[in-house]
Amino acid sequence: MNASMPALRRHGRSASAFTLIELVAVIVVLAILAGVAIPKYIDYAANAKSSACKGILGGVRSAIANFYSNSAVSGTVAYPTLVQLQTVGTVVTEAVPANPYNNLATITAVSWTTLQPVSGSFGWNYDATTGRFWANSNSVGENLY
Repeated sequence: MNASMPALRRHGRSASAFTLIELVAVIVVLAILAGVAIPKYIDYAANAKSSACKGILGGVRSAIANFYSNSAVSGTVAYPTLVQLQTVGTVVTEAVPANPYNNLATITAVSWTTLQPVSGSFGWNYDATTGRFWANSNSVGENLY
């Protein structure tokens, strides 16, 4: 027998598994990556909701302004009523999308005051006397009205 044979067997067995330190190092690296990635994802989700809400508000407000301008040309200056705003094809060409913060597409008639109402079971608020349209959500961090 060859004297170097037992040494080869010994090295072959020890190289086939990970050590505890290697496993701990991998877990630490994964924890660090997760600690950085998860807060970034949450920020992206919040920014997406805010952007979607602002886009919907801009589109509906433009439609309300267009209706007001057209009514001024015809001689009777008025903002659209709630029924006109909700009727597809009268003020908006498509139904108003759901509010990204509460997933409700319903619109309620409210009065704009110094404190804008932002609660209830509706997606959007509309004041037909002033033509103001805003999101109905008290979870909104920005002024989305």
